[in-house]
Amino acid sequence: MYSILIVEDDIIINGGIKVYLEKQGYEAVSVYTVSEARAQLTKAFSLILLDINLPDGNGLELCREIRNTSDTPVIFLTANDTEENMIEGFEYGCDDYISKPFSVGILGQRIKAVIRRSSANNRNPDLFSFKGLTVDFRRMSVTSEGEPVKLSATEYKLLKLLIKNKGQVLTRTVLIEKIWDCAENYIDENTLSVHIRRLRQKLEPDPKNPVYIITVFGIGYTFGE
Repeated sequence: MYSILIVEDDIIINGGIKVYLEKQGYEAVSVYTVSEARAQLTKAFSLILLDINLPDGNGLELCREIRNTSDTPVIFLTANDTEENMIEGFEYGCDDYISKPFSVGILGQRIKAVIRRSSANNRNPDLFSFKGLTVDFRRMSVTSEGEPVKLSATEYKLLKLLIKNKGQVLTRTVLIEKIWDCAENYIDENTLSVHIRRLRQKLEPDPKNPVYIITVFGIGYTFGE
């Protein structure tokens, strides 16, 4: 049974989600504050539903704490629905973002999708396969339709980062900071664009219509969504 932690200070919303999830066969645990959530995080959960504005803290910072020690999927529940708010949420490590008000039916579908992606990626953490592309992280090898693909060290790091964050949108800034040491070296966005283009040329069946490395316009990139 999948277990879900609900971190939401609105008693009515929290209770409604809990009732719905339990009817769908999930185990649901309700908390209302950051401190209560931290106390529960000693246990393992399949997914966390996390409000951003909480009485004793910020859900964004709590998500960052979670990401420091765990890959547990996080879906933000929030009334902050501007593009800037959504970008910020993904930068802090959420897997999805749903704006209030929402229907529990839509929330349920989002939960299923995130858990499905998470479960698929965790079956064998050293081997990843998606639509003809296979990456063996232990051997650092890549094949496309059974044929080996030779990548540079930077291209491989970029591909691995996108795959390991499958289901999330990584901003261009985050990708540059993770792949290149921006504290010491200035890297402009064109460098990232060049590496994305080279990866697509090597991996994509049709680089002009990518199925692996997808552009999220105005934000960054995601893998295979």
